[in-house]
Amino acid sequence: MSSAPTPYEALSEAVEIAGSQSALARICGVGQPAVWKWVQSSKRIPAEYVLRVEAATGVSRHHLRPDIYPVEMPEASSRWSGVDHCAGSRRNGIDGRAAPVAVNRRQILNGARA
Repeated sequence: MSSAPTPYEALSEAVEIAGSQSALARICGVGQPAVWKWVQSSKRIPAEYVLRVEAATGVSRHHLRPDIYPVEMPEASSRWSGVDHCAGSRRNGIDGRAAPVAVNRRQILNGARA
């Protein structure tokens, strides 16, 4: 059994640390009724407010929304190791096989190429 709090428990803890639903609402830039709805209905905080609440209260994003911020991130495959293997074959961010792109409106209207 895991000792991590549920998203509802984490949200309740954030409300308690903030001092009230109104205080948490001010942190998020919403009204107190919105926070009441999160607590009573959805039992979780909307994704766009998680990082603000974490910064203000110290309640971990992993506990507030484990569906978005899992504690353990899956390993990336070796194919996606962050290295661009085609970088040497590109010119200025355009694939070498592609035709040059017009740079401004005048060139487009005149049919000129960059």
